[in-house]
Amino acid sequence: MADFSITQQHTLSRDQARDAAQKIADQMAAKYDMQIGWEGDVLTFSRSGIDGTLAIERSQAVLDITLGFMFRVFTSQIEEKLVRNMAKVFTA
Repeated sequence: MADFSITQQHTLSRDQARDAAQKIADQMAAKYDMQIGWEGDVLTFSRSGIDGTLAIERSQAVLDITLGFMFRVFTSQIEEKLVRNMAKVFTA
């Protein structure tokens, strides 16, 4: 079960939404040494202490994140930052 979920509405095409998600994934992989991969329209990512998915749907992107024990104290800060980033990336 995810520690938190963020749903961001969008008006992007499927390809534009996947490109936006890939941009986020590339940044996360470089900055946080995360392993990323696609399973259909779901981007999976993980590293020690963090696992999650970013599902690209027709009119929304849904981010689910599970945090390990060491990261849970930062849940609200992580969630706030991701809400801002999702809004920025998925709005045209």
